[in-house]
Amino acid sequence: MLSILRSLVQEVNSARDLQEALDVIVSRVQKAMDTEVCSVYLLDPATNRYILMATEGLYQQAVGQVSLAYSEGLIGLVGSREEPINLEDAPSHPRYRYFPETGEERFRSFLGVPIIHHRRVLGVLVVQQRESSRCFDEGEEAFLVTVSAQLAGVIAHSEATGAISGLSLTGEEATDVSFSGVPGAPGVAIGKGVVVYPAADLDVVPEKPTDDIELELSLFDGAVTAVREDIERVAARLASQLRPEEQALFDVYLRMLGDDAMPGEVGNRIKEGFWAQGALKQVVQQYVRHFEMMDDHYLQERAVDIRDLGRRLLSHLQEGEQKDTVYPENTVLVSEELTPAMLGEVPKGQLVGLVSVKGSSNSHVAILARAMGVPTVMGW
Repeated sequence: MLSILRSLVQEVNSARDLQEALDVIVSRVQKAMDTEVCSVYLLDPATNRYILMATEGLYQQAVGQVSLAYSEGLIGLVGSREEPINLEDAPSHPRYRYFPETGEERFRSFLGVPIIHHRRVLGVLVVQQRESSRCFDEGEEAFLVTVSAQLAGVIAHSEATGAISGLSLTGEEATDVSFSGVPGAPGVAIGKGVVVYPAADLDVVPEKPTDDIELELSLFDGAVTAVREDIERVAARLASQLRPEEQALFDVYLRMLGDDAMPGEVGNRIKEGFWAQGALKQVVQQYVRHFEMMDDHYLQERAVDIRDLGRRLLSHLQEGEQKDTVYPENTVLVSEELTPAMLGEVPKGQLVGLVSVKGSSNSHVAILARAMGVPTVMGW
């Protein structure tokens, strides 16, 4: 399932638009779970109704036509409870709602999971099976929950960009939508948004042993060297725009890459028999939990730096193809969680604004933005 999930994430991230991403998910999930139906229902903010947006197994003519009220049917029940519902005989459930145009009367087993982003329900992901004797197991439920988490980010991005361009999820004219944030750096910026994504996803890395500890240590040392060179290159690019105290923020990154810091602990895990990617995941998650539990807000923000370094190290370990991002003359950098290294990747003189879904005025990004005079909005 992990290899399937990794491939699915790559396909979804490369999809041209939301509809293509939804079609990819229902097709791949149906095959991966060996089930007869996989469907996605999205909650349309304009009407507060769940709309069937993609399916593999139900009648295609029902897509975009079938909709349910917010609390209607099993779909509404999954959304209102905000938790998975797993049934062997869905039609016998009192909340079951039958739509003849979908042809779903043939399917009895039902597993639905909510698609949630920042504690807001965006939709429901469903799989169905003809035999009532099939009960989807815990592993299948966990897989579907993981897929829904991946889908949530794609939907939220599409919803935001659609609202900005004046369209709803269904392609109809949208009402005005505003997004609230907190100031990270003062000013006003007008430019072209460039959305940047994490270099790699630590959460999907599987745990597995290694038979070649020396090879794993060598691969990890190579990744550390490459990331250290990346950070030094970014720091050099921004040197002329920053005072020594702001430039010192990159020294924090470099210290975290020292042998007596995070890499040393990862190396110890590898020596215990874990492969490099799994050892990195364990140590990064441990560090992140430690910082996030601290009472000091500035120290809490260091979890962002740890996650960023972990993702960059993982990207080098995975040896994936590095895609060059094209930055326009007036770039407004947008990301779930901006980091100092992301700022330094924009060519000098082309960065005019920053939008980070997560982060606060204590973050390193906000500190750098104020020093550089780049208007910035943070999520919280």
